[in-house]
Amino acid sequence: MPSQSEITVEVAYALPHEQLIVPIIVPVGSTAENAIYASGIMKKFPEIDLAVNKVGIFGKATKLDTVLRHLDRVEIYRPLIADPKEVRKQSAADGKIMRKGGGIFLR
Repeated sequence: MPSQSEITVEVAYALPHEQLIVPIIVPVGSTAENAIYASGIMKKFPEIDLAVNKVGIFGKATKLDTVLRHLDRVEIYRPLIADPKEVRKQSAADGKIMRKGGGIFLR
């Protein structure tokens, strides 16, 4: 249980077949970057580069210097493999109809 000068947060990173969520206790006033380093997640996933990978809190993009609140989850995002706009364009060109939620129907 954290003291009044500490908060509990999680740091998350996911690969296609593996994800890791690390709960940690950090001092009040800690930033997303502080939590990422304190979690040790970069030792397990050395491909993480905070100059390249974007981060967010509960799915909303944020900056590394964002001050965290109790029970925040800091997420480290991987670069996209495919541009979603290009995928939609290609699907339309192939005669496919995109459904809300990402499913594809053939015409």
